[in-house]
Amino acid sequence: MVEAIHTAVAGRARYRVPGLRRSESLKRLLESRLGRIKAISRVSANPLTGNLLVCYNTDNTPETIASLITGIVTEYQNNFVQGDPHQEAAPPALRPEASPEPSSLGLGLKYLLAGAAEQPQEPWHLWEPEAVLARWETSTNKGLTSLQVANNLKTYGPNLLPESEPRSGWEIFFDQFKSLPVALLGAAAGLSVVTGGLVDAILIMGVVVINAAIGYKTEAESEKIIRSLQTLVRPVTLVMREGTLEEISAEEVVPGELVLLRPGSYVPADARLVSAHHLSVDESALTGESLPVLKSTQALQGDNIPLADRLNMVFMGTLVTGGEGLAVVIATGSFTEIGLIQTLVGEAATPETPLERQLSVVGDQLVVVCCSVCGVVFVIGLWRGFSFLTMLRNAICLAAAAVPEGLPAAATTTLALGIRDMRHHHVLIRRLNAVETLGSVQTVCLDKTGTITRNQMTVVQINAGMQTFRVENGHLSGPEDLPPLSYRELKQLLEVSVLCNETEIYRDNGTYALRGTPTENALVELA
Repeated sequence: MVEAIHTAVAGRARYRVPGLRRSESLKRLLESRLGRIKAISRVSANPLTGNLLVCYNTDNTPETIASLITGIVTEYQNNFVQGDPHQEAAPPALRPEASPEPSSLGLGLKYLLAGAAEQPQEPWHLWEPEAVLARWETSTNKGLTSLQVANNLKTYGPNLLPESEPRSGWEIFFDQFKSLPVALLGAAAGLSVVTGGLVDAILIMGVVVINAAIGYKTEAESEKIIRSLQTLVRPVTLVMREGTLEEISAEEVVPGELVLLRPGSYVPADARLVSAHHLSVDESALTGESLPVLKSTQALQGDNIPLADRLNMVFMGTLVTGGEGLAVVIATGSFTEIGLIQTLVGEAATPETPLERQLSVVGDQLVVVCCSVCGVVFVIGLWRGFSFLTMLRNAICLAAAAVPEGLPAAATTTLALGIRDMRHHHVLIRRLNAVETLGSVQTVCLDKTGTITRNQMTVVQINAGMQTFRVENGHLSGPEDLPPLSYRELKQLLEVSVLCNETEIYRDNGTYALRGTPTENALVELA
């Protein structure tokens, strides 16, 4: 069904998709589904030509991508066959034989093509652990079977958060023409053409195009960097399947999965705890509270229990800081708490920046003043005996000359320089106008939780054996001139601090680094 019409450039292919022409719904489906796959960096479907452009990493082949597209088109066709009343009329090109399911896809990518079913929304924190295990037909000894995993993955889809639809290159480019000053320049260029000023029109449009090129280059680079950040971190997790522990990608976690939680591990999905031994979790990313929360397995009582008080639950995106636990997954992907937040954020409309509002006001005033002046000049010229056509041409020329050609270029260049300077400070900004908004901030108000601190602790004083020792700039000093480690009590305290500690020591770029809670890291660093 899908024909590759251009594959000469590695990592870039253009396909002719039957049924895509004049079908906005298939366009949205293709861009939405393919855009979720991390191996694909860009998708652009054109319902006018029926072609689909896909940019992907070079580990894949055009045939693999074609299989993905075929699967999506097949699903689209089946929806029409089943008579979905919410779909538009099915194009005739979609009615031939169904294509086979692509066998070369991995498990996660294959089931990504299928629509995920609604996941059950229950007050899991009010349920006993045994009831939750029974609901998902699993146990603490065995976990899910391979068949159950495959069925749940097919039913509920992979454990992926909803991603905002990336802006295409054309969308970024045409966004540069949506400001009122640029519209005025376009109108001035058109008036210049009408009055015979072709050279003036070319110069004005040259300014407009250069202005758009600067904005496009700056925003396209930021968009590319932001999209590439999504592939930098691929968290893994330990799960129990058929009685054995397996390390899998967080994307492959399904509802009903038994997840083993250890210090430093990433919680891959929302889950109900079935066992916990001194388990503490850092939930600052979700609740804003910087202190780790001590978890338990006891069922809670009451209605409308706040998220931060559900002590028998762990949530996607949080980190285990201490102890151990076992939890059964009850929600994945967009059905998790963090997924709901991301969905709401994605639906938020982008407000106007102060610069956009000011330029709009200036543009409105310029239009009013310019039209008034040109009208007065036109009337005076007619009153003094000049011909109608001559005065009309003079009024149009005056209107074209009144528009400041350098205003959009100056604003765009200034904002582009601001984005470049911010990038030197490791700050990525997706849209040009956001720089001016950031520069308008005068006061930043923060809450008391300290979640923007470095989350590090340092030992500054030790009391051992009735003696006090101080730590300053990495140097340990005692009450006398004796070496601090000559005190037996101090050595024992340091040994206990290291041995009764869950911090991991690992190599990072040739140096030693610590992974654990801030308190335990500080004790290991001290020793």
